[in-house]
Amino acid sequence: MPSTIVKHLADFTTQSTYDRLPKSVVNECKRILLDSIGCALAALDTPKGRAGIEYGRISGSANCMATIIGTGDRVSVLGAAFANGELINSLDMDAILPPGHVTPYVLPGALAVAEAVGASGRELISAIAVSHEMSFRFGKAMDYVRDVKDGKTATPKVFGYSSTIFGATAAIVMLKDLPIEVRGHALGIAGSIAPVNSHRAWGRHAPSTTIKYLLAGALAQSALTAAYMAELGHRGDVQILDDREFGFPRFIGTNRWEPERITKGLGNEWLFPAEQSYKPYPHCRLMHALFDCLIQIVEDNDIQPNEIDSIKAWVEGIAEEPAWLLREIEHVIDAQFSMSHGLAVAAHRIPPGKAWQDPELVFSRTVRDLMAKITTEVHPDYVQLLTNNGASRPGRIELRARGKTFVAESRYPKGSPSPEPGSMMTTDEIIQKFRSNANGVISPENIEGIIHSVMNLESIANVGTMMRMVGTTAAITRDSTVQVPVN
Repeated sequence: MPSTIVKHLADFTTQSTYDRLPKSVVNECKRILLDSIGCALAALDTPKGRAGIEYGRISGSANCMATIIGTGDRVSVLGAAFANGELINSLDMDAILPPGHVTPYVLPGALAVAEAVGASGRELISAIAVSHEMSFRFGKAMDYVRDVKDGKTATPKVFGYSSTIFGATAAIVMLKDLPIEVRGHALGIAGSIAPVNSHRAWGRHAPSTTIKYLLAGALAQSALTAAYMAELGHRGDVQILDDREFGFPRFIGTNRWEPERITKGLGNEWLFPAEQSYKPYPHCRLMHALFDCLIQIVEDNDIQPNEIDSIKAWVEGIAEEPAWLLREIEHVIDAQFSMSHGLAVAAHRIPPGKAWQDPELVFSRTVRDLMAKITTEVHPDYVQLLTNNGASRPGRIELRARGKTFVAESRYPKGSPSPEPGSMMTTDEIIQKFRSNANGVISPENIEGIIHSVMNLESIANVGTMMRMVGTTAAITRDSTVQVPVN
């Protein structure tokens, strides 16, 4: 195989064995896995989650070798990967890493293949590490949703998460232990069948598609297709990343292409843990600093929703798009991005989690009434703050109640590594989030068993033993009823 970027990536998959991973990378992979399983379990009763499960059953009834999380279903690798991708991403509570969402695209195929081939925990850790590092590097090499230029928002006309197909495919070929030549062809095929970057259209149209910025299940299946086609003898385009005029950078729509950011130090420097973030709230990440501020105000001052006269919020510039400005909520997924709806829910002081997207709360009169009292505008300093530190997601809240104005401001939302102590979500906090998401879905014994298995993943001889716990539903009734305050 010629010396190309694809060849470099294929070599990376063979060199990145568990024994060569830094401890920080191993720990981050465990955190990602536990958080993602919890997000999937919490989403079983959501419309997107249910649709993903049903499609997974339809497309995966033969060769029942992999588990749909939170169900008793064992289906094909393709079916499980689709369903689990949709479940992980359904609540929009999954982990965040540039170029944006990575895990719901790269983890599902790896989990399904790991279970099917009887991979060890160490092999799964290596695959998770490679898929996230590779995806992160592509994200840094291409146009990005939070790009700025000349002190203003410079959101590109075309961008998205299609490039995660390379990381997703890399994880699969590692777990299948394919020869180096075949791995290169799989990555070349992946580039040729990557989904289009439709993210901008989704954000510009409201109400927008409920599959969101990129259907997680579809990309997970595309990565599996790339790996299996290479294994079955198909040849991939190994020059696809080197050709800026006609190759992947051109047809995927990026204006910026800095391939040295993909390859420089690859295998020796692990960059993704420094920017891996986790979401305490089931809502678009750009709102999280605002939620932190608003919840602090209403809890510290015991303010009830019916006492609030107005809420004014300052947010980063990319929120000035129809998907975030939406006020007519027709579907629970609309609520995951609407700024006014998210702030109205946060003001109700309901613990963040799957309850935030319970239809009884989403469409309640008290939430709708409060939305009418909320205004938003662009934070005047967000470009400067973002330029100085990429972890910045500045937010400011001014709340009027009881004849007073309450103010709170935050630069770094909870969940991200940053210069601010306490902003990073600790492993204990991720475990608590998992327990909350899994509660009532799987048995308490399995909740603790999964935590123990993931935190000691390097000791597991066969990932299938863990997946059996993930796939066993609790013999109790799930109750997502939310107590909604009445004005």
